[in-house]
Amino acid sequence: MQRNVLLAKAAACLDIKHSHMPEASSLEGLLYPFAVYHIQIAAGRKESYLLKFSDNTALLSLLQGPQSDHSGAPSASVKWCDDTQASMQSEMETPLLCGASSSPRGPVVSIIGSGDLSRSLAVRLLSCGFRVVVGSRDPQRVPREGFPEGVELLSQREAAHSAERLVFAAVYPEHYHTLLGLREALAGKVLVDVSNASTLNSREPSHAETLAQLFPQSSVVKAFNVLSAWALQVGAHDGSRQVLICSDCSQSKALVVGLARGLGFSPVDLGGLCASKHIEQVPLLLFPSWEGPILATCLLFLFFYGYNFIRHVLLPYLQHGENNFYQLPLVTVNETLPAVALVTLALVYLPGLIAAVFQLARGTKYKRFPHWLDCWLCRRKELGLLAFLCTTLHAVYSVCLTLRKAAGYSLLNAAYHQVKAGVENAWVEQQVWRSDLYLSCGILGFGVLSLLAITSLPSVGNALNWREFTFVQSGLGYAALTLSIMHTLFFGWDFAFFPVAYPFYLPPVYLLALILPCVVLVGRVLLVLPCLTSRLAKIRRGWESTRHRPPKNQEPGSTQEGSPQNLGDV
Repeated sequence: MQRNVLLAKAAACLDIKHSHMPEASSLEGLLYPFAVYHIQIAAGRKESYLLKFSDNTALLSLLQGPQSDHSGAPSASVKWCDDTQASMQSEMETPLLCGASSSPRGPVVSIIGSGDLSRSLAVRLLSCGFRVVVGSRDPQRVPREGFPEGVELLSQREAAHSAERLVFAAVYPEHYHTLLGLREALAGKVLVDVSNASTLNSREPSHAETLAQLFPQSSVVKAFNVLSAWALQVGAHDGSRQVLICSDCSQSKALVVGLARGLGFSPVDLGGLCASKHIEQVPLLLFPSWEGPILATCLLFLFFYGYNFIRHVLLPYLQHGENNFYQLPLVTVNETLPAVALVTLALVYLPGLIAAVFQLARGTKYKRFPHWLDCWLCRRKELGLLAFLCTTLHAVYSVCLTLRKAAGYSLLNAAYHQVKAGVENAWVEQQVWRSDLYLSCGILGFGVLSLLAITSLPSVGNALNWREFTFVQSGLGYAALTLSIMHTLFFGWDFAFFPVAYPFYLPPVYLLALILPCVVLVGRVLLVLPCLTSRLAKIRRGWESTRHRPPKNQEPGSTQEGSPQNLGDV
């Protein structure tokens, strides 16, 4: 507060309108080396200038306001204000912008290492007003053109001594032992480890924990390893914004959190240094939330594709000698994709029904679901997007069916047989209705499913409130499932009631694909019943059945047997 008052006095003295004043803190010398002011020029023109302060203590001593000694003469502070105002009036034509100065006056940040990440860190830090010193084992062999102008290339020891507080360890973990000679130079400083793990599920200590053991007099912070060199160079606008941070020293962690925020990123505090192993493994993870959904979708595809192959290709060839292998690249795939999409979409809403059954049976919402159900509930978004992918591919494949050469031959053969049979009008009213109905339901279902996929995007989903998001994902989701089931039923029509639909005693694939979606839809209809809906709503608002309520306090002298309200809890 005192610092803000003093800066306000200086602004009044210099005719400066203060537009951004950071809160005073013990870290202000590192995190806020500059402030932006609007300068009122004599001609009435107003510009923005960057005033950099390398020594906040000296600045505060000068900003004590107009003072005078016992003789009545103005103090040095007043004279300093007048001189500063005159010098500013003469230099109004040269605004100072962040990072534009070729010789920044901010605090010194050292980087041990001269690789790609070191160069990107140097670019980012220099553009934000920090002085950057890069330490290398052999500075003479490091190409100078790889670093921006203003970066000092020194030895590792010189870089460690030059750092005011922060030192980035941008070397490979297997070379940490080469830094042991810098223990004294790094004592009392914050050592930021930016390394990544080499393997997953390793039982060895993390690199940050190893670094903390090697440098016990330094505060080790794990940060900035989840950012690529490209993201560091271009900033947060064109890369990942999150910076995962952990450390056992709260003050050092707060320092790095403020630095990450000052560089334009979003710091995420994960606690103590014990979380460093997880942070180091994050860049090695390959779609961790997609493994289960992709595996389930691939297994469904292999099952339905193999079933179609056996039913339409292999068995006819073995028993009748029919060569239908030409159907494998397109026709069989197109018959498989809708079955996979329908079952996958049913898997999106099935865990919600199972969770509701658990809550109704338990009579409370305060008991955790089984682990497998928790994981299933967390993967519904991925399953829905995979169902949308299969639906889109099915639509494209269906359009391409008429482009095949085989389709042209089949059309000519049908026309020949019609002429040979003397049929003038092959119009079948029932089949016309069937085709129009299943095509219309399929198009509508695909449209609703597209809307669900769009709202799954974070930029769209964040613009919706909870009620809107629930309506889209649940209400429209069941609408898409219903339309998809109707599309399949209209496609099958009444063919399932004829023996010809069961060659080799195998049912059509669409009948197999309808089993799980119909179970889900029937279960949802049952949950809409008032007796179940009201009970489930009470449970989700916090109501519990009597068997979960704690026994009431007993009166003195009363016995358990004489307490009728507890009989139901036995």
